[in-house]
Amino acid sequence: MQLDKIQSLDQQYFMPVFGNRTPVAFTHGKGMTLYATDGVAYQDFLGGIAVTALGHSHPVFTQALKNQLDQLLHTSSLYYIENQAALAQALVQCSCADRIFFANSGAEANEGAIKLARIHASKQGFTHKYEIITLVDSFHGRTMTTVAATGQEKYQKPYAPLTPGFIHVPINDLQALERAMSDNTCAVMIECIQGESGVQPVDQHYIHAVVALCKKHNAHFVVDEIQTGMGRTGKLFAYEHFGVEPDIFTLAKALGNGIPIGAVCAKEFVAQSFGLGDHGSTFGGNAFATCAGLAVLDILKNEDLVKNAQVMGEYFMQRLLSANLTKVAQVRGKGLMIGIQLTEPSAVQVKNALFEKGFLVGSVGTNVIRCLPPLIITQADIDAFVDAFTKIIEE
Repeated sequence: MQLDKIQSLDQQYFMPVFGNRTPVAFTHGKGMTLYATDGVAYQDFLGGIAVTALGHSHPVFTQALKNQLDQLLHTSSLYYIENQAALAQALVQCSCADRIFFANSGAEANEGAIKLARIHASKQGFTHKYEIITLVDSFHGRTMTTVAATGQEKYQKPYAPLTPGFIHVPINDLQALERAMSDNTCAVMIECIQGESGVQPVDQHYIHAVVALCKKHNAHFVVDEIQTGMGRTGKLFAYEHFGVEPDIFTLAKALGNGIPIGAVCAKEFVAQSFGLGDHGSTFGGNAFATCAGLAVLDILKNEDLVKNAQVMGEYFMQRLLSANLTKVAQVRGKGLMIGIQLTEPSAVQVKNALFEKGFLVGSVGTNVIRCLPPLIITQADIDAFVDAFTKIIEE
């Protein structure tokens, strides 16, 4: 189908929630490359917003899904599911978690984490402990409760009144956090690197202070790893950079490499608060989705892609910084989660110019370019991007 036909159908039948989409539709992909309906090739430096960590059409991943398609897709969790049990075990063995619950998305995983934190407090007899503190400019999802958790008014305003009990404090402002915490605090929920605010890392000292305050107030330390998890930052999970262990953390995006799946991961003392009937999901953790998760974990390990994210991320940052571009104010991030802050409000124009040169990136606000490429990226891929970016900035 040609692009104009796709656009016409979209405008007539799809709800208009995505604004002005980039005028392209893709038919297939291979590695770092996506191919459009007109045959033009694009280098994917956005990775489906940190989803396609393995790149496009990874042969081992694709074969695993094909094999599963021939066997079984879905039975519901009324029955035992081999892949579900195996993926839960695999995630526990490579993380600080003791138990896992599978959902269908990052928002659902964060909903599950919020419910788990609150029900644990309730079952301990602390029914007054329901407040959850999150950060200003955070992003935790699009459901009513995760919109309330998200510290951005633009996402919240149309849906008021929201789920009560959420307090938002500025990132890395310890005094503001101390003032917000009380005996009513059930949890503090953070992203180690905020993605939707322009790749804003949390300070090392701040995270350790968060952990200490959570212990002081008998509150849970919850980490949203939806965008940062599964090797994106050069560690399998971003919390590993800080030498801390969350009581609860959440996964999605790259866990399925394009197949919808989310996960609530928790330590035993809090996980046991979910009892019979306290939570559930029809599709969550079905045979197909958890097959994808198992394949992702195997490929990350067998191809050493987490290490590649670290090495290539350092190279990417070094290339950008050594270019000494006067219109770049800051380059920040970790691994292959990189934000390029411009000195002028020209992010959309730069993104569009990169698109014209065959590179896909994201823009955040008016002055940040966001890069979230597949973890299979090479130096040659980075060199090509930086050369194109440099020419655009200089022009």
